[in-house]
Amino acid sequence: MSKICIIGLGYVGLPLAHAFSEKYEVVGFDISKSRVDELTNGYDRTEELTDNQVKEALDNGIKISLDINDIKDCNIYIVTVPTPIDKNNKPDLTPLVKSSQTVGKVLKTNDIVIYESTVYPGVTEEVCVPELELISGLKFNKDFYCGYSPERINPGDKEHTVTKILKVTSGSTPEIAIKVDELYKSIITAGTHKCSSIKVAEASKVIENTQRDVNIALINELALIFHTMGINTNEVVEAAATKWNFIKLMPGLVGGHCIGVDPYYLTYKAEELGYKPNLILGARQINNGMGKYVAERTIKLMIKKGINIKDSKVLILGLTFKENCPDVRNTKVIDIINEMKEYGCKVDVSDYWAEKKEVKDEYNLDLLDNYNIDEYKAIIVAVGHEQYKKLKILNDDKVVFDIKSILKNSDGRL
Repeated sequence: MSKICIIGLGYVGLPLAHAFSEKYEVVGFDISKSRVDELTNGYDRTEELTDNQVKEALDNGIKISLDINDIKDCNIYIVTVPTPIDKNNKPDLTPLVKSSQTVGKVLKTNDIVIYESTVYPGVTEEVCVPELELISGLKFNKDFYCGYSPERINPGDKEHTVTKILKVTSGSTPEIAIKVDELYKSIITAGTHKCSSIKVAEASKVIENTQRDVNIALINELALIFHTMGINTNEVVEAAATKWNFIKLMPGLVGGHCIGVDPYYLTYKAEELGYKPNLILGARQINNGMGKYVAERTIKLMIKKGINIKDSKVLILGLTFKENCPDVRNTKVIDIINEMKEYGCKVDVSDYWAEKKEVKDEYNLDLLDNYNIDEYKAIIVAVGHEQYKKLKILNDDKVVFDIKSILKNSDGRL
């Protein structure tokens, strides 16, 4: 019987560990003591699992640990660590390399190491495998094997959960590819798609979010154009969406740990090989500029209403990278905040979902517990949390900019 170790218990690893725990013996490994402690106590701050689901996993016998000795007797290791970018938008493979080194210390003959983290084609075999070989002293595809099955978790989505999303799989040999596919097939009710190679599976993942990024960039650029024409972008999209094959997307900020990051993995590898991916990089430039654009539009609207910009109080509603989700990683709302401060505004931020401590640690911001809308000269609804849809703001003496178009009355929207 397989004993599975999940390396990394975040938005991806924890739901996967929970799903596997219903059929297999599972050890969840994480380097964060606070994360291990909270899960052991039955709480998941990412809210991907309810308290009942965490308890269910613990009742199933899942062990949560940061002790490497607890994962020595596993024979399948699934790595689900973040793959971020650095300040120059270059891939930061440090978490992946360190995780591979950890696995290498306990790797044994016939073990399988499966990676789920988003990477550019080649990372598993060219970056991770050498680390596994170096630390373990074992030989790839002779003593141990690898697989790649990209994560497709959508944070905050309670409908498309891990077992309900079709899983792409692959292995380092044809035989291992079958084993990896069968492993996931045993828990994924939506089915699997077995790729011919690890590189194909890696490439399939990185283009999923690249395609979405480019499509959103098109809508964002159209929003900029339509604003200059005095046309409501939402009405245009609704009209165009009456055609069966139109992809209906709305303009907005593009943040988070996937769509705003993954394209840089592909462009990095492409440029390394001598190809300049102009369309993908152009899309990134458009989407990265939307926070600054929102701030500039808000300032212009304030000026039109005769509001003195310097020292004006501005309220930002929402900080997470998407609605109804506590994830603040790579949120582009921070661009609006910083830009408004550059204009001399005093900016307050509120969010029903975000964790205060995480926001303080990551962005050095103090989230408001309560706020009085009447105190502010401008309000920017940055995230479409359900709570904000109930707001009724009288904007005669203030500016209301509604990025997500969830309010009936606003001075500006994308």
